Formats: sequence, C-alpha cells, structure tokens
Amino acid sequence: MASLQHTTASLRSKHIPKTTNTLTRKPILNLSLPTFISPKLKLSLTKTRRSTGGVLGVRMSSPVAASYAAALADLAKSNNSLDATTADIEKIEELFSDPKVLDYFSSPIVEDSTKTKLLTEFATTSGLSPHTQNFLNILIESKRIDIVLDIAKEFELVFNTLTDTVPVVVTSVVKLESEHLAQIAKQIQKLTGAKKVRTKTVLDPSLVAGFTVSYGNSGSKFIDMSVKKKLEEIAAQLDLGDIKLAA
Repeated sequence: MASLQHTTASLRSKHIPKTTNTLTRKPILNLSLPTFISPKLKLSLTKTRRSTGGVLGVRMSSPVAASYAAALADLAKSNNSLDATTADIEKIEELFSDPKVLDYFSSPIVEDSTKTKLLTEFATTSGLSPHTQNFLNILIESKRIDIVLDIAKEFELVFNTLTDTVPVVVTSVVKLESEHLAQIAKQIQKLTGAKKVRTKTVLDPSLVAGFTVSYGNSGSKFIDMSVKKKLEEIAAQLDLGDIKLAA
C-alpha cells in the first residue's frame, strides 16, 4: 500500500483545482511521465444480467456499472487473472474513495490526456495489471470514470459469484492479529460452506472492545461480539433503557 499512498499523496500535492463553470481555467501540473503505449483493451459491454444465472449470478444495482464490471471480469477470467484484477480493483477503490481525486478525474475541465498521464503514474507505482490500466483509460475516454466506485463494487459481486467467495467485514476497536482474523474466516467458511473467504477490517472505537463480523454480499448476516453489545444487553436486563451509553 506504500506505493498507493505515495501516488494518492502525489495527486493531492498537485493542488487539484475545484471544478468551475469557466472552461478557461486549467490545472497547473508539471509532470514528466511515460507515454501510454499499451494496446487499448477491447471490451464487449453486455446488458445487465440478473439473478437468473450467467456470469453475474447476482442482482446489480447499476446497469452501466454492472456492464463494465462484467466485461472486466470476463477478460480477467479468460486471462486467469481474477485474483490479480481484484487486487487492482481494491487499489483503485482506495484511490478514488478520496472525493477530491474522484472530482478531479470526473471534471470536464481537465483534459483526458492529463488524466491518462496521472493514471499511468498510479498504475506504474501501484503495480496494476496492463489490462486494468487499459480499463481505466477506457473509462476516461468513455467519460465514465465518475462511476468507477460503482464499478468496483459490482466487480466484487461478480468475483464473489464466480469464485464462490464470501466477503467478510471484521470491525474492531484495534487492529486484530492475523491469526485471529484467520480463525474468524475459518468459522465463517464453515458456516457458509463457501470455497473462499475474503476479509476486510474496519476500526470503530465506539465498540469499546471486542469485534463484530458481517458477511455475505449484502452484509446482512451479522455477528456481534462487542463489549458495547454486552453492555446494552445488561442495561436492558436491568431495565435501564433510559440510560444511553456513550459512543
């Protein structure tokens, strides 16, 4: 993640301008970056497939984002690079989760060539696969970079379906040790019977201690092992409903 953080910091340090209604204002960027020379990726964007089977196998919330995600997943599957592409998508999602970065790349004021150069820098320092880098450039050319986060979410759904993977989010006060996360993943795998489990971690001081686990594509399945939950249960048993616990 060091390279990703460096690239994100680099983008921020370039004083990304706010988008305005005047087309005469252009960002001041002094960059010396390699020219993008990889062949363009040809994608066959399909109509959104619902939960009736096929590549997606799940209901999609955004038809356009779903089409792009399906196209990228099909390509990654044909290249036997689903895992690598998923790792790329996580890096992309982390970069564009910064509203300033997303606004900058979505701005019609900034020239496509400038966006492409910055994404080339990001792809190089982050070690993105060539087809993932090409995919980002297609989003720029198609004026669809504004939905890149939606595409990332849809791609995760596709990946989970294709690989029989259950996503797990573990929320705790402090970062859990890797062996503890492995134990949680093993238990979720037993509960669901899935072939794979992909774990993400989130920190939340309001839990006081302990942790919570949500799993499944919708995150609807939930296990609460936090001290906050225990305290709430004790308060309910003692009929202390009027007492509010500080977050």
